[in-house]
This record gives sequence, C-alpha cells and structure tokens, in this order.
Amino acid sequence: MDRPDRQEYIRQVLECYRRAPGTTGYTRQSDRQLASHLYDRMVSASVVEAAIILATARRVLRPPDYPPLAPIRSLHYFLPVIDEITAAPLPPDYLNYLREKLERHLKVQQG
Repeated sequence: MDRPDRQEYIRQVLECYRRAPGTTGYTRQSDRQLASHLYDRMVSASVVEAAIILATARRVLRPPDYPPLAPIRSLHYFLPVIDEITAAPLPPDYLNYLREKLERHLKVQQG
C-alpha cells in the first residue's frame, strides 16, 4: 500500500479524530503537530483510526450509571492507545465488531 503524502495523512488523521464521538469536533495546532509526528514515526492512518475506535468504545460503552466524561479536547488523548495498538495490533474482526457495536449504541442514543 502506498503511503499518503504528509498533508493527506494529516488531513485523514485529523478528520478521523474530529468525527469521533466524544471529541469536541475541533482540531488545534497541537493536534496537527502530533499528526505530523505520527507521520514521521510511520504510524499508519489505519492504526490511528483503530486507536480512536478502541478508545471511543472504551468511553462510550461504559455502564450507563457511570458519570459522564468530559469531551476529548486533543488528539493527544489517543496517543497511549496508538502506542498500545502499535505494540499489539488488534485483530481485524475485533475492530469491525467495535465499529458495529458503536454504530448500534449511537443509533439508540440518537433515538
């Protein structure tokens, strides 16, 4: 698979972050800098997306009686999960399972 150029990679990563449930929906200069750093580390955009999905699932699929969490304000929030997945990649089926589970959960929340 061809590696996207830096600007396309940064755009993909920031768009994935911006659209993730639980984020503010905005990006900052520090998010852009981190995306650039991840590009330099050769972390694939798919790994970043997997980390965002996994961390989002961990936040969203908590017991409903737990107190609400504050919005995620930075891509840096996902850095430990990016490192986790870099060290031990998720099975593709598990990632698909999480996507579907999140979709169902968010549809129920939206009514």
